[in-house]
Amino acid sequence: MDRLKGKRALITGGTTGIGLATARQFLLEGARVMVTGWNENTLDRARQELGREVPVVRIDAGKAGDQQLLRLRVEDTFGRLDVAVLNAGIGVFKPLEEWDEQSFNRSVDVNLKGPFFLMQALLPVLANPASIVLTGSVNAHIGMATSSVYSATKAALRSLARTLSGELVSRGVRVNTLSPGPVATPIYRKLGLPDDALQEMSQSLLKQLPAGRFADPVEIAHAAVFLASDESAYAIGSEIVMDGGFTTL
Repeated sequence: MDRLKGKRALITGGTTGIGLATARQFLLEGARVMVTGWNENTLDRARQELGREVPVVRIDAGKAGDQQLLRLRVEDTFGRLDVAVLNAGIGVFKPLEEWDEQSFNRSVDVNLKGPFFLMQALLPVLANPASIVLTGSVNAHIGMATSSVYSATKAALRSLARTLSGELVSRGVRVNTLSPGPVATPIYRKLGLPDDALQEMSQSLLKQLPAGRFADPVEIAHAAVFLASDESAYAIGSEIVMDGGFTTL
């Protein structure tokens, strides 16, 4: 359990769900970890769970200026950074006619603009070699109704993994995407849907999953460990889709 021994890792959106599971797994594998979040309640719970040696930083993942502040915190804490898991994101699902400019901009800011400018901000502190892992989504590959903006932002992240790998590989930085299917995380509770609608949504998704269940966040975290570790040194601009067979139907 030392595949990340000595590595310095940043995990955005690391206070709940996949991000928190990834932080736990990175610690088990010997990494030094910093996580970010926004909600004060989940920030406090993450501090208690991960321990006082793990910095838990409050930033707005959608503001370009906050990414520069985060880089300064990383530099002060670690000096250099070996791994960045850009996991912070929001999921808003509604039909085309219900979107307005404000909600569109917020989704794009958090899911795409923030990660882009965080990668830019981190360039001076990235080690050689370094691994960047972008949390994508199976939604980038399918035509799920009401997921237009969310899916577009995740498809854009997938594209960035390719283009920035070509741009940064000479600096020893590789960028890969980890794209989960349905995962048992709090993101569904954040959709603002009533309980009966959430139950209907879950049942509909389950019918489309050959695996017959949602993923456990730790299963996605195991893949993140692989992409962060030297075991995946030949993975450059690639994507791991973990969807329980969702896209095989």
